Amino acid sequence: MLEIFIDGDACPVKPEVERVAARHGLMVHLVSNGGMRPSATPLFRHVIVAEGADAADDWIAEHIAEGDIAITADTPLASRCLKKGARVLRPTGQRFTDDGIGLALGIRDLHRHLREATRMQTYNAEFTKQDRSRFLNGLENEIRAVQRWSMSRKSC
Repeated sequence: MLEIFIDGDACPVKPEVERVAARHGLMVHLVSNGGMRPSATPLFRHVIVAEGADAADDWIAEHIAEGDIAITADTPLASRCLKKGARVLRPTGQRFTDDGIGLALGIRDLHRHLREATRMQTYNAEFTKQDRSRFLNGLENEIRAVQRWSMSRKSC
C-alpha cells in the first residue's frame, strides 16, 4: 500500500499533503525533530526523531519502500529514496528522477563549495501560490502513477 513520507522540519506543504492523502485514504508519515503540531487525521502519523542533522532523513530512508512517495527538498535524501524505488517530489512540485539526481547532487555540492569559498549566504526563492498549485498537481499525478504501477504488478 502506497505511503507518503514528509521530511517535515521545513516543509511548506504539510496541509496540502494531509488533504490529498485523506481524500485517497493514504498513510502519511511526517518526520521531524519535534516542534510540529500533531494532526487530528488518523492516517497522519507524526514521527519525532532524535536531534541530529540527518536523523529524520535516516528514518525516512530506512522506512520508505518501492512505490512510496517522499516529499523533500533535501537532495541527498531524495537520492536515497530513489535508490529504494520511491518517487520523490520537492515541495514546489518538481520531481526528483533517477536521470536528474546526479546533476542535482552536483549542483548542491557546487553551491556549498561557493558558500564556503565566498562566505556569502545563499537564499532560497520565495514559496509562491504557483509552487503550491504545482505541488498539488504533482502529488496527484504521482499518486495516480503509483496506483497504475501497482495495478499492473498485480495483473502480472
